[in-house]
Amino acid sequence: MVRLARNNDETVILGQKRERVMQIGDRVRVVTSVVVYHHPEHKKQAFDLQGMEGEIITIMKEWEGRPISANLPVLVKFDSKFKAHFRENELELLS
Repeated sequence: MVRLARNNDETVILGQKRERVMQIGDRVRVVTSVVVYHHPEHKKQAFDLQGMEGEIITIMKEWEGRPISANLPVLVKFDSKFKAHFRENELELLS
């Protein structure tokens, strides 16, 4: 994997395909079926997040100054009352 920086916009080259690296503040959509039980409007019921759109508010890479490898590193905020953690492959960047 090779990373290039252009106009403060980080790009990853995978073969011929270019993908932007996810950053805090990016808008994303859930592309895989992710079932949660903590959605405020569906408490204690299975709720599938596939298709929902939100904003990345943090990406877990460090804890107290030490590098970590979190299982679900991307925290996405969907509305004022709901946030969820995801893997990068469960999300797609929106233009």
